[in-house]
Amino acid sequence: MGKKRPSPFSLRLTFEQRARLEKEAGDIPLGAYILDRLFNDDTKPPRRRGKNPVKDHQALAKLLGKLGQSRLSANLNQLAKSANTGSLPVTPDTEAALNEAAEAVREMRRTLIEALNLGVEP
Repeated sequence: MGKKRPSPFSLRLTFEQRARLEKEAGDIPLGAYILDRLFNDDTKPPRRRGKNPVKDHQALAKLLGKLGQSRLSANLNQLAKSANTGSLPVTPDTEAALNEAAEAVREMRRTLIEALNLGVEP
């Protein structure tokens, strides 16, 4: 039989006390924040990624606008259906359309990575 876990400790807070702790904790789980503040009072609490990681709302809006104006999803769906039925002839126009769609998807990916501040480029 393994080590017995310590029993949980319950703490009653007023509404105002809990609200204050939740505000101070931000995105950190409340229990983790309380433990950190209780036992590491001489250091700043750890920071976690925010609930809203968007770095550039304007870039994200631009991308969503491009998606709304494009027929990319409909075109890709038609190409996939044709490929699945075997009726997709590989012509220079088809190849150009596929390359254009692939580049559009790559551009959307780059824009999302930038807007979400992920900092990872292929």
